[in-house]
Parts: sequence; C-alpha cells; structure tokens
Amino acid sequence: MEAAPPYVRIVDDIKRRIADGELRAGDRVPSTRQLARDWDVALATAAKALARLAQLGVVVAEPRVGTVVAGPPGRSPRRPHSDPDDPSRDTSHGPAHDPARDTARDPMRDPARNSGRDPARDRGRESGRDAARDLTRDRVVRTAVEIADAEGLSALSMRGVAGRLGVATMSLYRHVGSKDDLVELMIDQVLGEFPLPAEPPHGWRARLEVAARLQWAAYRRHPWMARVTSLTRPLPSPSLLKHTEWALAAIDGHGLDPETMMHVHILMYSYVEGIAANFELESQAQAATGLTDDEWMKAQDAQLTAIVTSGPYPTFVDVVARMGGDFDLDFDRLFEFGLGRLLDGLAGIIERD
Repeated sequence: MEAAPPYVRIVDDIKRRIADGELRAGDRVPSTRQLARDWDVALATAAKALARLAQLGVVVAEPRVGTVVAGPPGRSPRRPHSDPDDPSRDTSHGPAHDPARDTARDPMRDPARNSGRDPARDRGRESGRDAARDLTRDRVVRTAVEIADAEGLSALSMRGVAGRLGVATMSLYRHVGSKDDLVELMIDQVLGEFPLPAEPPHGWRARLEVAARLQWAAYRRHPWMARVTSLTRPLPSPSLLKHTEWALAAIDGHGLDPETMMHVHILMYSYVEGIAANFELESQAQAATGLTDDEWMKAQDAQLTAIVTSGPYPTFVDVVARMGGDFDLDFDRLFEFGLGRLLDGLAGIIERD
C-alpha cells in the first residue's frame, strides 16, 4: 500500500495524541511552523493538516491564543492558560464553588437573567476591545505575512488577518487603507529583512549580483512575493524602488542609453522572479494534493514512461539515461547556473567599449 500523504499523517498523529490523552480539550496544538519543522514538510502541507482538523471539528481557532483542541459538543474547551489566582480553582476545602451549578439549582440566581445581559458576550466584546487597543500597523503586517507564508497569498484576506488577531475586521482599516495597501506594506517588510549594503561593492557585476542574491533570499523565505510584483503594473513600494535605483546606478556611466539600462534592470529582476514563482506553484500543488514533488513525480512514472517510449524523443531518452534516470531539480543550483551566464551575457553589452 502506498503511504498516506504527509498532511494525512499529521492529522492522524494529532488525533492519536488526543485519543491517548497527550493533548486535552483546550490545549494548544503545534503551530503551522512547528509542524513543518517537526515533520520536515512545506508550510502549506502543515497548514492543510490544521485546516483538515478544523473541518473535522477536532481543533478550533481561539482568538489571541491559537489553535486548540476542541471540547466535546456543547462544552467550551478548557482554557490553555488558566488563572492560578481564580478562587474557583481552590480545592483545599472541598469542591470548588461553581456559579453555573448554583444557577442550575435556582435559575433566578443567574445575574445575567436579572440584568438582561449576557456575561459571555460581554467578555467577548471586552476581549475584542482590548485586542483592538493593542493593535498596531506592524502587528497587522506581520500577521498578514505569517498567513501568506503558511497558506499562500490567495488565502490572505482582511477578515482572515482580523480573525488571527482577534479583532473586528473594521479595526484593521485604522492602520491600513485596503488589502492592496497591506500587500505593499508586506513587501516593504519582507525586503527590509534583506537590506542592500550601505556601501556598494566595486564594479557593476558585483552590484547586480548582490541585488539578485538578496532578492532570491527574500523569495525563498516568502514565495508568495512572486505573485505580487508585476513588470507591467509595478507596486509603488519604496523597497522595490531601492532595488531599481541600485541596479540603474550599478550600470550608469557605461555609455548605455536609458532604454537599455531599464531593460538590463528588468531582465535581472524578472530572472529572479521567474524562477522563484515555482516555489509558490509548488506550495499550492502540495496544499491541493498533499503530495511532495517527489511523490507526485513517482505517481506519474508509468504515464511518462508510456509517452516517452511511444514517441520520437530519442535525445530526451538519451539525456535521461546518461543521468542514470534521475534528475533532481534544485532551484538554488539552477539560480546559480543562470545568474552567472546572464551576467556573462550582459557583460557583452555593458563592457562593449
């Protein structure tokens, strides 16, 4: 039998831990990042596992807490961090006082009945007001980046960010004007993690290479970026403009006309973005299928073999055979291979004198 997809194995493991009593109602389950590290899977696979557990009713999202084990139907989950000073926890002189038990015996003792107020609803409103008061633009942007990293840009919404922060959606608009504005701020934050050097290295080639490697590092850590930036509709982002300025300054003074200078910059930028776009596609594919790229390729072996052996593809067959039938597409190696040759080609234009 074929092994279950990685996300299914994660789901089964958490269900087993709950059944064995390792995790109880109200306990926090591992985060998306923790699951990705523990199981050596993509963030999208870990996110899919948590989403499946939520669909099954095994876990629930608690604002300002995280994802916790759901309680039995009709019962609220146990609080993961209860207050040790709560008098109801004092069991040194018999069972703890339970106001709910008093209400069951005599409904007229229920303060909510007498006041016309719903204490649970009031607590929820107060918690939401507290979260809104603590909200900052930086927290909004960081949370949005976390969602995009774990689930892809398509999963990002203002409502989703608000839910993760435990605030009303409208609270976000005090800090960001729209989702488009939020994405621009996300780009600035991400590129800020990989700043350009204060002192540029010597020579146009070294300068272009530094910028390309920093962009590559940013895409590797945040694959969703490849779906945001467009050549025809560039974002009005200060961080992106810094890279444009860096590239143009690197080749300025070499006798190039302005159009050629822009083409050199766009070519370098689109080279990095083009390869990086495959990270986002792979994350989406893993989330949709639950299969890694290797597992997916193995599943296509029979069909691919039938196509290759039935058609006129002698060169392809020969190349694959000389590689021993196994080709490992390493994007980092591909990036290095292409970057060097791209710079070699540009040298013929920039150093033509």
